[in-house]
Amino acid sequence: MKVLLIGSGGREHALAWKIAASPLLSWLYCAPGNPGMAKIAENIDLNAADHAAVVAFCRKNYIDLVMIGPEAPLVNGLADTLRNARIRVVGPGASAAQLEGSKGFTKDLCARFAIPTAVYGRFNNIAEAKAYIHAQGAPIVVKADGLAAGKGVVVAMTVKEALVAVDACFDGMFGPAGSEVVVEEFLQGEEASFFCLCDGTTAIPFGTAQDHKRVGEGDSGLNTGGMGAYSPAFVMTPDMVERTMREVIEPTMKAMAEIGTPFNGILFAGLIITADGPKLVEYNVRFGDPECQVLMMRLQDDLLPLLIAAADGKLAGYEPAWSDDVSLTVVLVAKGYPEAPEKGSVIEGIEEAAALPNVLVLHAGTALQDGKLIANGGRVLNVIARDKTIKETQRKAYAAIGKIRWPDGFWRSDIGWRAATRES
Repeated sequence: MKVLLIGSGGREHALAWKIAASPLLSWLYCAPGNPGMAKIAENIDLNAADHAAVVAFCRKNYIDLVMIGPEAPLVNGLADTLRNARIRVVGPGASAAQLEGSKGFTKDLCARFAIPTAVYGRFNNIAEAKAYIHAQGAPIVVKADGLAAGKGVVVAMTVKEALVAVDACFDGMFGPAGSEVVVEEFLQGEEASFFCLCDGTTAIPFGTAQDHKRVGEGDSGLNTGGMGAYSPAFVMTPDMVERTMREVIEPTMKAMAEIGTPFNGILFAGLIITADGPKLVEYNVRFGDPECQVLMMRLQDDLLPLLIAAADGKLAGYEPAWSDDVSLTVVLVAKGYPEAPEKGSVIEGIEEAAALPNVLVLHAGTALQDGKLIANGGRVLNVIARDKTIKETQRKAYAAIGKIRWPDGFWRSDIGWRAATRES
């Protein structure tokens, strides 16, 4: 079987690593891929925004399955184009991808179908948004409506912070994504990432994780695309998983079918586990990054048959098998991240780190220059480890990082701290 994987980040490297292990695979193409993915697949220069070129490549190379990693091609309708060309694909069409592409769309859907979420207001007028903030008070959350690479959310602890966030959105900090804002209630509780694999009708649980969004130790500083994660998220007990499926996921699947946009692909629910149970913070329509990395490390089943079943509408009856081990990833980022990451610094020692048992080093923002590996983005590497407990897994991950020589990079030293505290 020939597979085309769209994307080039740490999430896609994790997917490539897992797909490449499948005995069903005959050839894996990655578009555009990265230097790490090139060791297990064939990287190709193919622009996912050029839908005609993607279709032509699939036909010329007899591609059996397309897996779309990032959100932008999904929101832009690449899956629709492929399905119309009768090419098997995992991922929602543009209408269903509004679950991530428009936070306002998702909030309205929740309100209409009684899916538990925060109280909110939706605004395309700066004065009305600010009036709502003054009326509600702080803490309060301000979100750019559209795609903002995971950075368009401000948890404002004061009214002043919220007003500044609204100004930033309408002043163009997030481009078109900020032309409308959602302002919502601040929810008290613990965050968790909950994943489902969906085929348009059936949704099956596909792992839990907890992300670390803030750039600094102890969850301080600016929001980022993610500084690390671990799986499973211990707050997601079997009872909480069952409640999330019943109260959040299943009503969403029914709602999407009812409005004529059945959901196929990865449904990623960002949750707050409150005293009243799970509440939806937001949906993403693809695997999280870095959550995907820890999920793939724990998934015991062959990923490829699961993706095929999702694409073909035949997921009913599948129950993926997961390792009982803990998986943890630390994201190594370039100096200046998240505001102005510095590019071009040389990275060494990856091979020594990856040689440790149950350790995986995945590339995200890297490039090759004159035969040397260099930083070429904000989030540059992922170091993933697996072990029996969170503390053992932490030790293993940070021991591996100690073998990487990159003076111009940094990382958080406390990934998994909440779970480690529970183990004490």
